[in-house]
Amino acid sequence: MDVTFFNSKVYDKQFFVEENKRFGHKLNFLEVPLNEKTVLLAREAEAVCIFVNDIADSKVLQQLAKAGTKLVALRCAGFNNVDLKAAADLGLKVVRVPAYSPYAVAEHTLALILTLNRKTHRAYNRVREGNFSLNGLMGFDLHGRTVGLIGVGKIGLVTARILKGFGCTVLAYDVRESAEAQEIGVEYTSLEQLYQRSDIISLHCPLTPQTYHLINDYAIASMKDGVMLINTSRGAIIDSRAVIKGLKSEKIGYLGLDVYEEEGDLFFEDLSNKVIQDDVFVRLLSFNNVLITGHQAFFTTDAMQGITRVTLQNISDFEEGKPLVNEVLP
Repeated sequence: MDVTFFNSKVYDKQFFVEENKRFGHKLNFLEVPLNEKTVLLAREAEAVCIFVNDIADSKVLQQLAKAGTKLVALRCAGFNNVDLKAAADLGLKVVRVPAYSPYAVAEHTLALILTLNRKTHRAYNRVREGNFSLNGLMGFDLHGRTVGLIGVGKIGLVTARILKGFGCTVLAYDVRESAEAQEIGVEYTSLEQLYQRSDIISLHCPLTPQTYHLINDYAIASMKDGVMLINTSRGAIIDSRAVIKGLKSEKIGYLGLDVYEEEGDLFFEDLSNKVIQDDVFVRLLSFNNVLITGHQAFFTTDAMQGITRVTLQNISDFEEGKPLVNEVLP
């Protein structure tokens, strides 16, 4: 199939070209994101391949369908940027990569927790400047601490296993309880109890109307003083302005983000020579107990290989008329 990739980077082309040797699709890589202004660039494509910050709303999908596109292939797990009802009405199929490497995201979650706790990012800079003072670098033992996980799917379960290895008590809240999680000692509880009991709270749920701004003023007020909050799932699960208030009041003692609700204009681009115009993001960066990475939790060799393999298999299954096991329905 003719496939046009939007928002593609050097590493996307590297992995997809190599994996495509097995599939034989015609791949066209564009650096621009998909939106209403760029959708015309896909006019020859039977399928488009998009990422987390591309826009596939009803207007974009209408233009894709009109130009002959039949498949929207997401090279990611999240699909909140696609109007699924509009796609179905237009006869467009939507597929995704539901799981690639849950270890990648889970391990990055622990990297954020450990870095914030032991302040290794600050210590690294101090030592490079010849400052070997330990003042302000004190952390705490993870062993014996209580960690609350909101969402215990594949990533949440791997995160729970790692945390249990550290000797943590692991609480969980999810709409579905996992027997596998319970077998390793995860305790399911209400959201309110999770907020009240957790020293660390880590988010691993999808972005839905129910989870939009789940972490808001009310939720933060219910948490322990000095709580550590980690988000490697979707940015809009957290109300950024509410979190800033929590940081200022010291209700939130540590904040680790790999995602941000307005990241579409920031992440995956080199803006080092520009002035960042997002005042909320800049305010978050001003706190010394905040650590932000640019949506890189998924970014391992293993995960990229999994993403490319599943994405290309999804496209081949569509081309060959096979069942779409990774189809996303409205």
